[in-house]
Parts: sequence; structure tokens; C-alpha cells
Amino acid sequence: MAQLNIFLENNYSSFKINETEIYNAVVKMADFIFAEENIMNKSCLADCSFAAVVFDIVFMNNNEIKRINNEYRNKDMPTDVITFSIFADSPKEERFIIDNEVYLGEIMISLDRVKEQAEENNIDFKNELFFVISHGILHLLGFDHQTEKDYNFMIDYQNKSKALVL
Repeated sequence: MAQLNIFLENNYSSFKINETEIYNAVVKMADFIFAEENIMNKSCLADCSFAAVVFDIVFMNNNEIKRINNEYRNKDMPTDVITFSIFADSPKEERFIIDNEVYLGEIMISLDRVKEQAEENNIDFKNELFFVISHGILHLLGFDHQTEKDYNFMIDYQNKSKALVL
């Protein structure tokens, strides 16, 4: 198993989160996801040799994620998560592994939107947050949900990984 270097940044200072608890949960979820052969064999990391995987998670408010969603996706609305998959979205010949580390990219999460979705679905905030984080991790690995089969694959692993930390 590769070493995980995960960086959390809360840019939404008025929304208090327990970063230590979230970090520990993300490590458990990522360890599970990265240990799953069914995922790794289909991911952007298949056939790659590396010792460490790096990614960032940035928490923000609805206004900031709406701005990013509009700028990069031409969607003028807030969303729960936007993932910039640097490694997965690059052509294979441009995927660089530097110092035996793979930088997967960045997961941006609107804490406002996660809270709204948790309330809409009548579930706990952490339940929704971990579901969204695992969604972002799968996107970093190159997974998408354009077909029902791919959607169900992602949802299944999102539910399995979040169950480990709830």
C-alpha cells in the first residue's frame, strides 16, 4: 500500500469542522479505496509504480464553489464537490510521478451545500460529508458516472468507504 499524503484546508473559517476527525476518516476511506483491486485495476494508477499518493481537500462556502463551478464548468450554481483530477485527466504520456509520488489533484467541497443536502435527505452532516469526500477520491482516480453502471459502481464504493468511519 502506498503512503497517503492528504492535505486538508478549511477556507470557510466561520464553518467549524473537526479537521482531525475528518482527516482520520479520510485516511481510513482512502486506505480502503486504494486497497480494493476492483478499483485500482480500473483506476488511473493501474500499471503505475509509486510509493506515495498525494491529494488535497479544500473546504469552502457556496459562493466560492459557485464561482469555481461557473469558471471551470460554465454552471452558475453552487455544487457539493468539484474535483480537479490532475493525474487522471492528463494523457498517459503526461502523467508524471515525481520523487516516487503521484499528485492526484484537488477535491473542493462546499460545506454549505453538504449541510443543505444532509438536511434535504434527513441524514447526519458527517454522513453526507464522507459520502461526498469518497466521491471526490473516486473522481481523482479517474472514475466518472456517465452511465448507470458507472454511477452504481461509484455509489457502491462511496457507501462502503463512508460506512467504515460512521
